[in-house]
Amino acid sequence: MKKFKFTISGREYEVEVKDFEDNIAEVEVNGTAYQVEIDQEVKTTKTPKLVRKPVAKQPGEGQIERKPAAAAGSGSGAVIKAPLPGTIVKVSVREGDSVTKGQTILTMEAMKMENSVMAEVNGVIKAINVKEGDAVLQDDLLVEIA
Repeated sequence: MKKFKFTISGREYEVEVKDFEDNIAEVEVNGTAYQVEIDQEVKTTKTPKLVRKPVAKQPGEGQIERKPAAAAGSGSGAVIKAPLPGTIVKVSVREGDSVTKGQTILTMEAMKMENSVMAEVNGVIKAINVKEGDAVLQDDLLVEIA
């Protein structure tokens, strides 16, 4: 654990504390092992118990309409889902806009970072299911592309 050098009455001692439990210490002095009893009160620490109140939702909180991805349009289009939970910061397109693969559709904040959500295919925006300020969960349907 820890090594110390002591000089007592002109003699040098190398002391290594091997283990310390309650008030008993295992030490090695110049290569010889000893168990030493420490004359002090044994302190016990109490770990505080964490108590949390149940979280109550505020009026209007969690009111976003979540459409399942399976209900999204079938065909050659695509659905864009939230890659992780976060908040929509900016919607860069409108319904009816043409988009190309890799174009930024919206920006969302997740884990204190802004992330660009991009189109996965070329097409036309069929539906935008979120607006700026909405909180989304992972795999929530964000945009449908036809």
